[in-house]
Amino acid sequence: MYFEQFYLTCLAHASYMIGSEGEAAVVDPQRDVDIYLQAAEEQGLKIRHIFETHLHADFVSGHKELAARTGAKIYIGVRANAEFPHVPLTDGFEVKMGAVRIGALETPGHTPESVCLVITDETESAQPCAVLTGDTLFIGDVGRPDLSRTHTPRELAGLLYDSLHQKLLALPDAVTVYPAHGAGSLCGRAMRAERSSTIGTERLTNYALQIASREEFIAQLTTNLPARPDYFLEDAEINRSGAATLTELPPLRKLSPAEVQALLRQNANVLDVRPGEAFAEGHVPGSISIALSGQFASWAGGILGIHSKPVLIGETDAQIEEARLRLARVGIEDLRGYLAGGVAAWQKAGLPVARTAQISVQELNDKLRSGSWRAADVLDVRREGEWQAGHIAEVQCRALDTFPQGLPVVDKVRPVAVHCKSGYRSMIACSLLERAGHRNVINTVGGFDAWHAAELPEVAEQLAKA
Repeated sequence: MYFEQFYLTCLAHASYMIGSEGEAAVVDPQRDVDIYLQAAEEQGLKIRHIFETHLHADFVSGHKELAARTGAKIYIGVRANAEFPHVPLTDGFEVKMGAVRIGALETPGHTPESVCLVITDETESAQPCAVLTGDTLFIGDVGRPDLSRTHTPRELAGLLYDSLHQKLLALPDAVTVYPAHGAGSLCGRAMRAERSSTIGTERLTNYALQIASREEFIAQLTTNLPARPDYFLEDAEINRSGAATLTELPPLRKLSPAEVQALLRQNANVLDVRPGEAFAEGHVPGSISIALSGQFASWAGGILGIHSKPVLIGETDAQIEEARLRLARVGIEDLRGYLAGGVAAWQKAGLPVARTAQISVQELNDKLRSGSWRAADVLDVRREGEWQAGHIAEVQCRALDTFPQGLPVVDKVRPVAVHCKSGYRSMIACSLLERAGHRNVINTVGGFDAWHAAELPEVAEQLAKA
């Protein structure tokens, strides 16, 4: 059996290809599908089957384009009500490719139509060797239960408990678990960094599988959920009908500095994809910083939304093209264009350039200790779980995920030092506050990682409550 995991760091998304005796199946394909075609050619395989474990909410899937380019059948859970030609998956449905069997398990919970795929390689054993769990079971976590228009979170959480305990935990402990997402994805909240596990390991270490009762599971799974980006439900609907091919996207318009300035006056979203350090040194006033490194696409989708029609600013044409592809992966396809020549062209046109001040963790600590700055002058934009594990005493915490629902209230006169884990999210937050009119926003270099590494004072949630 040929088996390969394709991991897309930008979305913390894992897709898979399974092959045997000249045939291949792709599971949960990303938007740009050339990687699967290339891998199949290298392995001497023909892609005949495309499986979706559910209607993905955090990215636009490439199942429709991949099917058009290969002639493969698409398989998806019967409850998806998919609008493209497909084979509906129900319990016991099976596809056989040579010595490999792919069997479906209906596992509603993350979404009503969720399925898991049990893989058996008969050249090795009659017992299953792996299960592709989609967003039902992650490494160290389970799928969030609030992504449905038809079911309440409590209803889905109850279904998820049943799916986990009656179906997935009925598999042998040695079965390898391959989920559709890893650490950083908003489809869960406590995923570990590993890319695979086993049923036995998850049975012993996954917090959600340790919860004693169904009612307690429902209570825990529906409490303190991370903010759900608005684009999630929209992406699920795109995937229900199937997305257009990437080749259908029109060329990007080159925009002059004057044109970008005019768009800014109309409150257009101007997205600067350069590294945070470059943004801090000089940027177009009113632009939003989301660096192309890290989970760029997820943050762009969550902060901007898929109908935002942004103008791009980058350092090179290659950077602009990469940004465009990554945006398309989450459904942001309608772009106004890009600033030709980047910030250098903006400066050459004699237009004003804004800068974002930065501070080291040592300087920040000195200001807090001296009393010249208060804890209220510091804004932590990490998520709640990160904050609970350790934070600067008495600082305000407002997760960046929540900014689209309303910016945090900060003093417009006094300085505000913004920090996250490493500096990526804090620069996004700084740019959003600056765009809203705050003129004394300061980015904390290195974030809480640098604070912790410097062994500066911190507290955990339980100490903060004492």
